[in-house]
Amino acid sequence: MKIDILAFGVHPDDVELSCSGTILKNISLGKKAGIIDLTRGELGTRGTAAIRLKESAHAAKILGVSFRENLKMADGFFQNDKKHQLAVIKKIRQYKPDVVMANAVEDRHPDHGRAAKLVADACFLAGLVKIPTSLNGKKQEAWRPKAVYHYIQYRKLKADFAVDISAYMEKKMEAIKAFGSQFFNPNSKEPQTLISNPHFFDYVRAREAEYGKLLHVQYAEGFNVMEEYRGEVLI
Repeated sequence: MKIDILAFGVHPDDVELSCSGTILKNISLGKKAGIIDLTRGELGTRGTAAIRLKESAHAAKILGVSFRENLKMADGFFQNDKKHQLAVIKKIRQYKPDVVMANAVEDRHPDHGRAAKLVADACFLAGLVKIPTSLNGKKQEAWRPKAVYHYIQYRKLKADFAVDISAYMEKKMEAIKAFGSQFFNPNSKEPQTLISNPHFFDYVRAREAEYGKLLHVQYAEGFNVMEEYRGEVLI
């Protein structure tokens, strides 16, 4: 399957929280998009891996993506090494995306920056013909995305560019709320976390409003791009 956009998130809900408005916008324009979660988020304080898997499937339906997969890497302990790079390379070659979206290059959660580097490195390596990979017994062709964009997460970073998502903000919030185990629930007995604060959704709106100022629109999502991928924005 050839798709236009492949969004990676190290934890289920990373994509929804950070770049789902851009995904919704591009799907509405006729592009195909998919999501790959690197881990099951099994170390998360709230919920379980099984619950988050069901929530991920629900969110994917809301977004209308062509597929959603999970590579089941070890939450908190995956590495940017050959084994993990090859797992990502195989997916890049399988789906041949023009654009890859990945975790923030810098953030409060150490998994985010590490995943950003892992995916970015794999995108480059996927284009090297002398790295052999196979799928279902068939040799895969080399493929390098035209662009790798890193969405901005909790830590406020200066965006290299932003995408107007004003028309898709409410649908984005619906997809985020599909992860009910992670957010405020007055009846929950689980420990409170940063994102289970009852005001967290206000933060999400405020962040997108802040990046919206760059475009003079109501809401936008901000992205960073590394030097080798600077040029025309493809989303």
